[in-house]
Amino acid sequence: MTRPTFQKFKEKALADPKVREEYDSLATAYALRKKLIKLRKEAGLTQEELAEKLHTQKSNISRLENVNSKISPKLSTIEEYAKAIGYKLEIEFVPKTA
Repeated sequence: MTRPTFQKFKEKALADPKVREEYDSLATAYALRKKLIKLRKEAGLTQEELAEKLHTQKSNISRLENVNSKISPKLSTIEEYAKAIGYKLEIEFVPKTA
């Protein structure tokens, strides 16, 4: 018997409306954290180096980037992070799809 692939498991799980709703509610925060990590690495900075630039502790950067974190960072924190890695933050609103 072959094990189902992650993609098949995900498709089956997302067929449940409650699972889909929770997944969708977390998608934006997950995407943001992945983007923060990607941009920091592209800037050639470690969490320690970024923490130093932001006058904070590495643990705060780690918590901010952790995709499993339950905290919701302040907009000002994300703006400071962006500035420290050479970016500015822009926010875009898109219409919801059905």
